[in-house]
Amino acid sequence: MAGLRLGPLLRYTDGSCATVWVETNRPCTAEVRCADGARGTTRTFQVAGHHYALVPVSGLTPGTSTEYEVLLDGTRAWPPPDSPFPPSVITSPTEEDGLRVAFGSCRWAARPAGGKDPVGPDALDTLSARIAAAPRGERPDVLLLLGDQVYADEVSDATRQFIAGRRDLNEAPGDQVADYEEYTRLYYESWRDPEVRWLLSTVPSCMIFDDHDVIDDWNTSAAWLADMRATDWWRERLLSGLMSYWVYQQLGNLSPDELAADPLYAAVRETPDGTDALRAFAARADAEPASVRWSYRRDFGRTRLLMVDSRAARVLEEDRRTMLDPGEAAWLREQVLDERDSYDHLLIGTSLPWLLPHLVHDVETWNAAMCGGERGARWARRGERIRRGADLEHWSAFPSSFDDLADLIAEAGTGPGAPATISVLSGDVHHAYVAEPSWPGRAPDARVAQLTCSPVHNSVPLSIRLGFRFGWSALARALGRRIARHGRCAPAAVGWRKTGGPWFGNQLMTLTLRGRSARLRLEQARTDRGGGIALRTAMERDLA
Repeated sequence: MAGLRLGPLLRYTDGSCATVWVETNRPCTAEVRCADGARGTTRTFQVAGHHYALVPVSGLTPGTSTEYEVLLDGTRAWPPPDSPFPPSVITSPTEEDGLRVAFGSCRWAARPAGGKDPVGPDALDTLSARIAAAPRGERPDVLLLLGDQVYADEVSDATRQFIAGRRDLNEAPGDQVADYEEYTRLYYESWRDPEVRWLLSTVPSCMIFDDHDVIDDWNTSAAWLADMRATDWWRERLLSGLMSYWVYQQLGNLSPDELAADPLYAAVRETPDGTDALRAFAARADAEPASVRWSYRRDFGRTRLLMVDSRAARVLEEDRRTMLDPGEAAWLREQVLDERDSYDHLLIGTSLPWLLPHLVHDVETWNAAMCGGERGARWARRGERIRRGADLEHWSAFPSSFDDLADLIAEAGTGPGAPATISVLSGDVHHAYVAEPSWPGRAPDARVAQLTCSPVHNSVPLSIRLGFRFGWSALARALGRRIARHGRCAPAAVGWRKTGGPWFGNQLMTLTLRGRSARLRLEQARTDRGGGIALRTAMERDLA
């Protein structure tokens, strides 16, 4: 009998339609049936021996919330009969309801089997528990997962045992993930968590990858990439990472209309086994990164979300190094400026922060100059070693791209039709903060902020806490200026100051957008004296 292996995940919603993703244990017909009569059905498709479906649901009524169930070959598979959770629902808010956007990144999924979690309570588990306890209470309208949804290079003990049962851990890549089958194990471990499984079944989600979805510091530099391609295991790792990302994350980011126009989705569904078609696509994405777009746009009433690929779209050659290739940069500009008066709030999701602590920014800018030959070949070689050792590969490590984004944000936020707010949403750096930019000689009409929030569930060692606290200090800023002068670095196109944080711990930020107002809240997962978990508000403020 057909059963659910993973899911359901409620992905795209727009008021009248939705998509629900599932992985099943065999080929079957997947159906989503809603209490109000809305429904959808589709056949599963196959990749590498696994079976999936993205069920399009039509006939939803805006402004309503309806319970749903999942049937496989006509037999109910969700919710399970013994579920301790409320029914999963599809909610279609109206513009009058406003929009709540929760976001974060960096979730290491595995928890110990009993005993204390060494990295503390999971922020997604605590969010799930709160919603389940008060299903008619406040909940996000969408959850943005901004990278490192899985860790291919830092696996749990259980996954390590699974890998050891398949191959010799003494051979590269050792106890890291090597192929598609091992990637499926990561997603299984992450999304089978009961609380997270229910949360993702009832709160729509948008996702984008970061480095650990493939490997730490993915696409740091051209020299790094050449070294990886020289190994005998990298190609399989990368192709499997891209293939599994497309199946488990990217498909659900797309609207039904985008899916209908996607030739790869059609090819995978039309063949008995879509593995070859998907693998060819991943190989093309590796060989010709500019031929594939992972970035996407979602409009939620008068809020526009642009999720930007800041990993695979890079140009790595030192003499023309950019965070986004020309086509990707043109796409971002077009989406930002398209019918600008049609949105009140612009959200730019990029896994890597645009605005960093000033010392980190200056060191990355200096390092880019060194690697580019500003101080000669010896400093270039030294700079590459420093770049890899210190993870210097954020927006500020691509100075022209940093300035281009600053200019684009200023243009979008100035003049008639400007939105009320422009927020750059990021994660990666294992702490949370708010930074606000200012442009020399001009002041955009929109309120602009860098909102950074991570991790959802991961360690925050003392070195990170001390390092980032120092990085935001006045002394660090002065030190950064001296370093930048050594690199002969031009001043950045924008200045900025930290206006909140840093905060450390497992955490989520939530933006509440209503009309032209915006309110930000940071909540941290905490364990109470009785051993229960809860989200505690660490900060709440108006942005507009």
